[in-house]
Amino acid sequence: MGPRRLGALLLALVACAAQAQDTLRVGSKRFTESYILGELLAQLAGAEHKPGLGNTAILYEALKNDAIDVYPEYTGTIARELLGTQERLDLAALNRRLQPLGLAASTPLGFSNSYALGMRREAAADKGIKRISDLARHAELRIGLSHEFLGRRDGWPGLRSAYRLPQKPRGLDHGLAYEALAAGTLDVIDVYSTDAKIERYGLAVLEDDRRFFPAYEAVLLHRIDAPERFPAAFEAFGKLKLDTNTMVRLNARAEIDKVPFAQVAAGYLGQSSAGRRTLGSALLAPDFGRLLAEHLGLVFGSLAAAVLLGVPLGVAAARYRLLAQPLLAATGVIQTVPSLALLAFLIPVTGAIGVWPALIALFLYALLPITRNTHAGLTQVPGGLVAAATALGLARTPVFTSVELPLALPTILAGIKTSAVINVGTATIAAFIGAGGFGERIAKGLALNDHTVLLAGALPAAGLALVVHALFELAERWMVRAPR
Repeated sequence: MGPRRLGALLLALVACAAQAQDTLRVGSKRFTESYILGELLAQLAGAEHKPGLGNTAILYEALKNDAIDVYPEYTGTIARELLGTQERLDLAALNRRLQPLGLAASTPLGFSNSYALGMRREAAADKGIKRISDLARHAELRIGLSHEFLGRRDGWPGLRSAYRLPQKPRGLDHGLAYEALAAGTLDVIDVYSTDAKIERYGLAVLEDDRRFFPAYEAVLLHRIDAPERFPAAFEAFGKLKLDTNTMVRLNARAEIDKVPFAQVAAGYLGQSSAGRRTLGSALLAPDFGRLLAEHLGLVFGSLAAAVLLGVPLGVAAARYRLLAQPLLAATGVIQTVPSLALLAFLIPVTGAIGVWPALIALFLYALLPITRNTHAGLTQVPGGLVAAATALGLARTPVFTSVELPLALPTILAGIKTSAVINVGTATIAAFIGAGGFGERIAKGLALNDHTVLLAGALPAAGLALVVHALFELAERWMVRAPR
């Protein structure tokens, strides 16, 4: 390749990188309303949408680390959860405190979505419960709360203290709470005031008689320079005005009518008509190829790195007995860390969301089976065979490559196969930080409590695990039996 062609290629790569950096990146949390708002923003601006990234802490880290540019948030959450204040701040006051963080809040979306507690109307009437303070007299009530609400400053810890509530709540996904309430396994759940299911399930929303919850006006939280970098997008955002009734209807389209989030947004914007999904259409949706490629990239990218490090670690553990237990213990400890906790920890460490922290997490989880099986395979090689090869005059390296490694190969391949199959399942969790894959559908299905969408993500992931297992079985037969 000549200098001119090389220079042109480099300029093209730089231009592509600059273009990628100039694409507005919209994030959203893992509940129905945030998904829909994220789709509305992305479609209005022709932006990239990173859906269902998790809770407030993950979105906040993503903003700070320049992994996204903007996401829909609520003023009460910004004040209490991000700024750690109990003051009731208006938008100007919020921005004065956000400025040192390099962030800003703007573009009110026109509605408020407050936290509240809800009960079945019949149960509330039977027990004479109308206000949150009435719950203090009923310690027997079973309360189920979303995991984020359980840990937020403006959630259960503050609410329990303000109302002196004696109950010990259970944590569960918000999308499943209504079903649990309807089934009678819970008595009280946390709700959002724009939840479409409040009327459908006949809930009584308890009065916040001590005014614990602040105002939760929907706004855009973004990097402070985003409006200057994307003026056309923020001009379009300013025209988006949604009252409470409109937001309830949009949530109902997704949660009750089972319409995909993108179609709900497109229907509101007048771009297309939304239709009800079936299992077949959900399985073979246009995003199938993209999700498959992302899932395979996560699994085999992390697996390749784990093989490159895990096999040498296993060899070292087999050769040097003093290293065996420390190495195996270190790789074993990693397996005890919950996957979501590890992913959340890796976001500030890597300064990114999406593929890189997901690859690192999957790589760490894949190390133990590979390292342990390599160590086990080599230590189980009969010492007599090694001694015989040495007696024939073979040096240490030929003994290892011609005797020990071939005999240990089936066990090593079994460890690699185990890691691959485990990673197919674990990779679904990576969707919660925007890494894609079939977990993206599973996260949406959980948010909607939609079994069709859940199956559309779970079935391909399960099928992929079976295919990967079969491919490794064939590879093992070829690599182990063919030379014989």
